[in-house]
Amino acid sequence: MSPSDRIQALLDQKSRQVWSVSSDVTVYEAIAVMSAREVGALPVVDGGKLVGMLSERDYARKVMLQGRSSRETTVADIMSTNVLTITPTQTVEDGMMLMTDHRVRHLPVMSGGDLVGIVSIGDLVNWVISAHREEIHHLKSYISAGYPA
Repeated sequence: MSPSDRIQALLDQKSRQVWSVSSDVTVYEAIAVMSAREVGALPVVDGGKLVGMLSERDYARKVMLQGRSSRETTVADIMSTNVLTITPTQTVEDGMMLMTDHRVRHLPVMSGGDLVGIVSIGDLVNWVISAHREEIHHLKSYISAGYPA
């Protein structure tokens, strides 16, 4: 493992299921999906195409703080439409830089116009931590193998 590994390597270790909602469902329904699936954001897909992202942040800022009703507001009304994406061939490090630079926590993974996965900041951080642990283990093994006990 390494921060220079491709996003595809990370996706290969995740569940293949990508949860999404359409833009015409209510925010309440979308939040229920997020809660049931224990995710903090959902891609919004209409006609097989990614049209937006809905996050807990969108809900807090565009429904709760504005006094709107989640049962009457549609996802289309509050979703983020300027969606930042990543490809499977980009690196984990690329993903971390994109998320940090643009202050987002989830990136849809797109390949040839198709949504093939989603990665979160937690996924990327865990990957890097595992990579560092692996490197430390190898270094300790190398050092201890060079010195008799």
